[in-house]
Amino acid sequence: MKNSLEIKGLKAAINGTEILHGLNLTIPKGEVHAIMGKNGSGKSTLAKVMAGHPDYEVTGGDVLLDGKTILGLDPDVRAREGLFLAFQYPSEIPGVTIANFMRAALNARRPEGQEIDAVEYYNELYKKMDLLKIDRSFTSRAVNDGFSGGEKKKNEILQMAMLEPKYAVLDETDSGLDIDALKIVSHGVNSLRGPKMGILVITHYQRLLDYIVPDVVHVMVDGRIVKSGPKELALEMEKKGYDWIENLVTA
Repeated sequence: MKNSLEIKGLKAAINGTEILHGLNLTIPKGEVHAIMGKNGSGKSTLAKVMAGHPDYEVTGGDVLLDGKTILGLDPDVRAREGLFLAFQYPSEIPGVTIANFMRAALNARRPEGQEIDAVEYYNELYKKMDLLKIDRSFTSRAVNDGFSGGEKKKNEILQMAMLEPKYAVLDETDSGLDIDALKIVSHGVNSLRGPKMGILVITHYQRLLDYIVPDVVHVMVDGRIVKSGPKELALEMEKKGYDWIENLVTA
């Protein structure tokens, strides 16, 4: 399907154990979808499989980006095709500044020999930092080195803003954030919402969805989407707990 990230009957395993059991999900551009689920339900596995993590074996189904399969592509090719993953635990890269890292990422998407102009680059970088309310001194720091949890997540959202992907997957972006950091990160995500990007938010808790209000909420149980609904579904989950939805599935 054009203008959507489409997951069809996706099955995936790690070390011979299947974790995703025929998962189906469609995220159109211009919409924010959320996946909720308990630990071990397969949420982060889904994100890693979409991004091309080598530890996971796809045993069935497909992942289509604007109608084109991305399975079998290297992770960097998937990124250049327009898929972005914000990690639950972003890696540290000592000795590499955020400014240099971001510039290298942008140049990697351009034709060989056509690097972005330095003035153009910094104008765009500062524009996005102002939008996200990030102090400009942030760019001189090494990527995630010594960062707080909130700073790491802000850096992920800044990368998302600069790369302007077609589809962004945010894997437990609220993990380890206090309420102030949560508000800042959520503001950043909301600033990037629009008709050219589809966003998938993966979370345990409803609290994140108070700030990043989704168009659709999906509940994952045992590697499958078992229920989908409007934003109010997240409130119902918070009130009744995951045992409620699991009992509905097994009833």
